[in-house]
Amino acid sequence: MSGGQRDRIKGLYWERDGFILLYKRLEQGAYQWPRTENEVRQLTPQQYRWLMEGLKVEQLKAHRPVDGLRII
Repeated sequence: MSGGQRDRIKGLYWERDGFILLYKRLEQGAYQWPRTENEVRQLTPQQYRWLMEGLKVEQLKAHRPVDGLRII
């Protein structure tokens, strides 16, 4: 998080020979990022996806993604 703007996030990803800088900004909403050391915790892969989509990581369940539409 940069400068208190909770709608954007930066990250580094190591790819064997160098880093990739990642930057994502939400069009609506805000990231649910920890504010104190006590709020820091390990995330499951699903919780990470929810976080990157601007959703709360404490959800009981989420909607399944739509792969495509079929005409009946």
